[in-house]
Amino acid sequence: MLMRLLPAVTGQGLITRSAAIEAGYDDRDLRRLVRAGSWVRLRRGVYVDGDRWAELDPYRGQPLLRVHAARLVIQCTDYVFSHDSAAIAHRMGAPDPVHAQTHITRRKVHGDADRAGIKHHLAPYTDHQVTVVDGLPVLDLARTGLDMAREHGLVAGTACCDAALRLGASRGDLHAARERMWCWPESKVMDAAIAIADPGAESWLESAGRVLVTGLNIGRPETQFGLFDGRRTVWCDLRVGRHIFEVDGRGKYSPADPDGKDAAQVLWEEKKRQDFITGFKLGVSRITAHDCYVDQRAAQRRLLREYADTCARFGTDIGDLAAYRVRARRPL
Repeated sequence: MLMRLLPAVTGQGLITRSAAIEAGYDDRDLRRLVRAGSWVRLRRGVYVDGDRWAELDPYRGQPLLRVHAARLVIQCTDYVFSHDSAAIAHRMGAPDPVHAQTHITRRKVHGDADRAGIKHHLAPYTDHQVTVVDGLPVLDLARTGLDMAREHGLVAGTACCDAALRLGASRGDLHAARERMWCWPESKVMDAAIAIADPGAESWLESAGRVLVTGLNIGRPETQFGLFDGRRTVWCDLRVGRHIFEVDGRGKYSPADPDGKDAAQVLWEEKKRQDFITGFKLGVSRITAHDCYVDQRAAQRRLLREYADTCARFGTDIGDLAAYRVRARRPL
């Protein structure tokens, strides 16, 4: 690729239009390289080698490179990356990382505004809330979790606060960040996200599923409920009473399973796993992304029916399972 003949502006392999022009290219050359796929235009005036782009993970690597590209064109100096950009950098996830807008927070700016595809937020922050990830100045885990709650709502806030706890932030860190935001808009969403945050959620979808179950008002779900029968250990995503809620992503049953298993084998193993769980006189419900994002009301009605059936058959007490419970937290 011709990109390799040019000095990269950053360690990420980015090149700016000005550097390309200085190296002897003109705008027609740049358009031709982009049309051919040799270069990928990340934003106006910033490019990357097409092979380099294709190698990157579309859910973190590519979005993070777009943040690095934005850094090359941001004119102000009083900023830090925040919201979706910080969440992606921290590996906390985002509602739509593939199309996520770049976000920065500034102490001095005339209100929130979108400028050249970058969202500028007016908000104070302290120096100790700033950390560096992948060479980028970003707000820390706790502050990012609360920013995501304010920006995207309870599911995103819960997922990111879950991730913050999972990645090493403490519940005290979340409360301390919240105290500095005591009079900010969306306070109720931040408070709700902190209240139900749980490091036991292993994925964004598990967090979304827990928000759905919490909305049933049947009790606080326990995450990573472990059972051991002397030979086998099984971890369940969520438990309330004697009812288990399993959160299923479609990728689990994909032919391209990362462990090399075909979909039929995955389905068979999941069937045996559910038989193991129900053998302890526990009910099981399945939750999918469709339930969490498309038709929550129908999902809640179904889950309440299934939970009520379990209560009618087995009650809610799990005292008889004491000998089979795994007390230690599941290693993440």
